[in-house]
Amino acid sequence: MRSSLRSCMEMRGRETARIGLVLLCAVILSAAASLCLGAVPLSPGRIAAVVLSGDRESVAARVLFYVRMPRTLACLVSGAALAVSGAVIQSVLENPLAAPNVIGVNTGAGLAVVLCGILFPGRYLYTPAAASLGALLGALLVLGIGERTGASRLSLVLAGIAVSAVFSGGIDLAVTFVPDALAAYADFRIGGFSGVSMRRTAPASAAVGTALLMVLLLTPQMDLLALGTDTARSLGLRARPARIALLTAAAALAGSAVSMAGLLGFVGLIVPHAVRRASHGEGLILVTLSALGGAALVTACDLASRTLFAPYEIPVGVTLSLLGGPFFLFLVLRKRGGRDA
Repeated sequence: MRSSLRSCMEMRGRETARIGLVLLCAVILSAAASLCLGAVPLSPGRIAAVVLSGDRESVAARVLFYVRMPRTLACLVSGAALAVSGAVIQSVLENPLAAPNVIGVNTGAGLAVVLCGILFPGRYLYTPAAASLGALLGALLVLGIGERTGASRLSLVLAGIAVSAVFSGGIDLAVTFVPDALAAYADFRIGGFSGVSMRRTAPASAAVGTALLMVLLLTPQMDLLALGTDTARSLGLRARPARIALLTAAAALAGSAVSMAGLLGFVGLIVPHAVRRASHGEGLILVTLSALGGAALVTACDLASRTLFAPYEIPVGVTLSLLGGPFFLFLVLRKRGGRDA
């Protein structure tokens, strides 16, 4: 019995390691392709020559340092952030249908970004913090509705959609009165990386790194919450403070991603589900694999969006919506034949 259990655990560990290696290779390959491919092709040798020479004036150097590198970094960081945020939210709310774009977290962050643009124009350093606060407001509203009403899983998602609609209306209202509050408004609403700069990406990436560290430190509490609130309490966990701490970290991740990428959808839904089905992992394994999967997915989708239909560029949010919409419907219909779960 004990030997068979040990053998099963070792087999699962090897399977998880293989999945992690595959995802890491996907991240590296998608990032390399993102740097090399585009309207101005750059070979790996050319990129290495530009980096080693310190060149900043040639066409290749300008494309690499001012276009490709900020965009690739933004794809990697925002993809990892949204995927981990989704994994945390699903565990904390005990709801597999929850995701940053579904329950109002992304739109709360988006409204905060617009208001920050109105009050502090050009102050990109403030944007990740403002977006994180807006995302946290959305998460806490949905959490409060769930705790107060005892809403079912599907009802909680519907409440999140209502909260998201209110925030979305606030974004439209703010932009209507102050049209200059948000540059490239259409791209922001759909989600995309066109025109992203290192000035915007650097502070958001630092915020994501801090929030990821916070999530990693809280993974034991996340594991307990995933077992259910009553079980977590019986094991000695103070469920409400742990839930709020994890939602704060998830909101910081989603908000920082929104400040770079706009209202990207479905990354936080697709990736955690795929990782759970492939690895059956929770906690540290789930967070790590979700970060790798999210980074690879967003970078690959962005690359496809700007190269497959060149010279036209499709916002990456469109590609992710085409993937995520059917996936979300599949999850809803799978819940007892579409009835409230």
